[in-house]
Amino acid sequence: MKKYFIQKAPFVVPTTDGKVIEEHHGMATTNNKEISIAHMIAPPGWSEPFQTPEFDEYTYIIKGKKQFIIDGETVILEAGQSIKIEKNVRVQYSNPFEEPCEYIAVCTPAFSIDLVHREE
Repeated sequence: MKKYFIQKAPFVVPTTDGKVIEEHHGMATTNNKEISIAHMIAPPGWSEPFQTPEFDEYTYIIKGKKQFIIDGETVILEAGQSIKIEKNVRVQYSNPFEEPCEYIAVCTPAFSIDLVHREE
């Protein structure tokens, strides 16, 4: 038996806000509860509600810029930069800029809608 798995068919998460989410590894794709790895593209003007996830989230920006509001502090990352946001920290993700933002997100443990705790 092989000791590796090549992901050729990531799960495309259905969205209503124009964001593209392709989960390569995680709960939806490989039933992995320890880690999720997703390729994302956030369109211009996109934003999510504030949330306080029960997982660490690492983000690496490939193209464009992404804005984070972390415990009230605004942080803007550009292509080639990355960030780790610790679990149980209130955060909002957005792309208030004029170009799409392409990035990779890694969550440990894996992303789960039950663990993200988005505000209404």
